[in-house]
Amino acid sequence: MRPELDDVNLGRVRRQLNSSGRLGPDDIQIDQVERLLREAGTDWDRRTHRFAVLADAAAPSAIARSWRMRRSHSADALVFEAWVELCRGRHAGRMEDARAAADNCYRAAELFPADPTPWVVLLGILRVMRADSQNAFAVWHEVVSRDPWNREAHLQMLRYLSPEECGSRSSQLDFVETVRASVPSNAPAVGVGLTALVDEHARTAAQGGVEALLIRRQWTHNRATSALDAALLDWPRQGHLRHAAALADLNLLAFALIQAGRVRESADTFELIGDMVTAWPWSVGGDPIQQFGYWQAKALA
Repeated sequence: MRPELDDVNLGRVRRQLNSSGRLGPDDIQIDQVERLLREAGTDWDRRTHRFAVLADAAAPSAIARSWRMRRSHSADALVFEAWVELCRGRHAGRMEDARAAADNCYRAAELFPADPTPWVVLLGILRVMRADSQNAFAVWHEVVSRDPWNREAHLQMLRYLSPEECGSRSSQLDFVETVRASVPSNAPAVGVGLTALVDEHARTAAQGGVEALLIRRQWTHNRATSALDAALLDWPRQGHLRHAAALADLNLLAFALIQAGRVRESADTFELIGDMVTAWPWSVGGDPIQQFGYWQAKALA
């Protein structure tokens, strides 16, 4: 599985960061990361995707700290260290020094005011901290004022508003409906509604019991059928989704169609995906590669 999806240059740098042999000194790897992020320019969607993948790859190493120490006035270095700390905090369930990571975000925002990325990371930090909604929404508005359909920020807010975190089922549904009412059909955040449905599916499956046995009923409700029908109108068309994580959203659609028993309708989506399987949401049903391969073969038979 390739978290970079179809971003070839990102994949090359990510593999080098993941290499157990650490190909070359920190300076070389820092230069590669710095160059890759610079290449994204003001394509905030691509930039956010690259930051997310690289930060996760760099989390086991000290490269983020090395970069920030060598380029203390670099907004990218500050954001990168904060995002690496966020990745570590997610895995651990708590952040070692959330204040320092947040300060990095604020400093980066001062250095590059137009960039939504520091605010995206700060939103993630507030989510780990279970911050109050007033602070979370203030940061949310900073993101969307710069990048209205930032995919990562929308997914962070969706999970923040879940009943498992700082919200409720009704607050999450209100958020989904607000997004659905105005999101363009090819925007990076177009998958928010389906993500909420798959999260609900995963939650029910994890709980077990009678509800888990009857889990397919969730996909017969109007909210689910409407979301799937809307996605099927456009998403499987070649070139319709062009954002950096488009293949992740196509995996989401394929999975949702399978859970809804609409296997035949998933064929075009599986064709577009090819072999670019993502761990989530296929891991909900077991081994993601096996699950994906089985259902792709059934759909294309």
